[in-house]
Amino acid sequence: MSDPTSKEEIILEGIPASPGVAHGTALVYLQKQLDIPSFDLEESAVDQEIERLDHAILETRSEITSVRNKVAESLGEGEAAIFDAHLMVLEDNALISEVIAEVRSSKKNVEHCYNNVAQRYISFFSSMEDEYLKERVSDIRDVTRRLLHNLIGMTKVDLGHIPHDSIVISEDITPSDTADMDRNKLLGFATDVGGKTSHSVIMARSLGIPAVVGLRDATQRIKSGDQILLDGYEGVIVINPSEERLYRYGKLANERRKLDAIYQTAISQPSETKDGAPIQLMANIEGTQDMEHALAMNADGVGLFRTEGIFLRHHGYPPEAVQYEEYAAVAKAAGKNPVIIRTLDVGGDKTIGDETVKEDNSFMGFRAIRFCLENITIFKTQLRAILRASAHGNVKLMYPMISGLPELHRANEVLESVKAELREEGQAFDEAIEVGAMVEVPSAAVIVDLLAAETDFLSIGTNDLIQYLMAVDRLNDRVAHLYDPAHPAVLRTLQAIIDGGRKANIPVSVCGEIAGDPIFAALLVGMGADSLSLTANSLPEVKYLIRLMDSQDAKVLVKKALQSNSSIEILELLENFRLDALGELVH
Repeated sequence: MSDPTSKEEIILEGIPASPGVAHGTALVYLQKQLDIPSFDLEESAVDQEIERLDHAILETRSEITSVRNKVAESLGEGEAAIFDAHLMVLEDNALISEVIAEVRSSKKNVEHCYNNVAQRYISFFSSMEDEYLKERVSDIRDVTRRLLHNLIGMTKVDLGHIPHDSIVISEDITPSDTADMDRNKLLGFATDVGGKTSHSVIMARSLGIPAVVGLRDATQRIKSGDQILLDGYEGVIVINPSEERLYRYGKLANERRKLDAIYQTAISQPSETKDGAPIQLMANIEGTQDMEHALAMNADGVGLFRTEGIFLRHHGYPPEAVQYEEYAAVAKAAGKNPVIIRTLDVGGDKTIGDETVKEDNSFMGFRAIRFCLENITIFKTQLRAILRASAHGNVKLMYPMISGLPELHRANEVLESVKAELREEGQAFDEAIEVGAMVEVPSAAVIVDLLAAETDFLSIGTNDLIQYLMAVDRLNDRVAHLYDPAHPAVLRTLQAIIDGGRKANIPVSVCGEIAGDPIFAALLVGMGADSLSLTANSLPEVKYLIRLMDSQDAKVLVKKALQSNSSIEILELLENFRLDALGELVH
């Protein structure tokens, strides 16, 4: 008979954001809504009101700098850079000018005007389809809240004094909130909104704090004091977990920790199958801040340097010198290992500058190579920086979203013109720099033989390729479940691209989420991929698994998978192969 006093379990499903399992007490943190005063000003009081704004900006700058220094000391400069972005928001000339103009024109108090302007910015970024820019709304909210607290004279709620064994539940968690929390007392956090690339989630991963985001209504369904089980691997929250579930999760958590320790033993070993077939395991990075971790995981180089991160961090188009320094630093750190630098992939919904426009269907719009070929000055500046950095290491250049030969030819013409300029200036660069293309548009997959004949390497961008093949917007909650990496059409397309590269005798890499998914490791090896580019955190497990498998067995697996007409059956094949390879380790 069940215990009549026990509470019913409630399971909430969200997005797994930071791995780990935590069991603790819920602390529902509802960001207090500020009561923004609104009153009319006399003409003589306008200048004094603007002085109040200046004072509040200085006070807020001091607070943010203090948090930044705290984070830099505990986590390093890479994570502290988040607060550099906050300082840029705080001191944004356009925003401040709009506030001052509104104070002068409306004769309203500065709190009212600042809040109006900030909310317009928040609404603008929230309406964008791009997940990265959507999540920058959290930064603007964080800075706005700090400044308004200082203008109004309120003390910010302190999360540094949370109870022991707390799991914070909130509508959203800002980077400042994460930095303020006592990490000795915080077990994990969960939010109604957010995604895997939000700054707070990035910090959570660095701190090793489990997190689940995108729960939608967790703050309404969870009460402070509730017992919570948080699963950052699967993206699940269990309210009032049963003793049976806690016991089961406790065993799973211990097993996962043991497995992770075992996977780490493969880091120093060669990237090859049991029968000696080599496959490079390379890292995806956003900038220099990711290189230390990639080197610690013994990555075979950088398979995808997403350069748009630099542009987004600078809120614009950084000069050649800034780009060159970052590219060169990564090239030097990688030593003899390759560093594949992808040219700028922004446009459409990513409004970095005045040149980009809002589009109804930005994924298929004015982005990536299309944007660069229409903005030659920006493109040439980046190419100059990449070429100059090539003098310091094994740098390779890659164009995104190539859909046909005309784009490839035009991009190469611009590249040759930049090389000529550098030669004339006496600037050093690698004259034999390899140039490749990403295959992420179906048209590129169909003409892979033509592309392979005119490139030095190809890289399959699986995230976009699957999205385009399946006609599924993976950011749209209503259709995201149809995004299926194991769909027979996806497997056939991957094999065709890899075969096209092999026939042309050029290497083919796979990047995107499936490259770091252990379930797909054997499939990609069996298909003949020369390298996988994945996040550094995923590398130990994937390498461990690859070292256990036989390349011939992986080819047999591919043959069976390609003969199947069911993605469910294919996933079962892949998972069973993985479990068989791991053997007693998972049994």
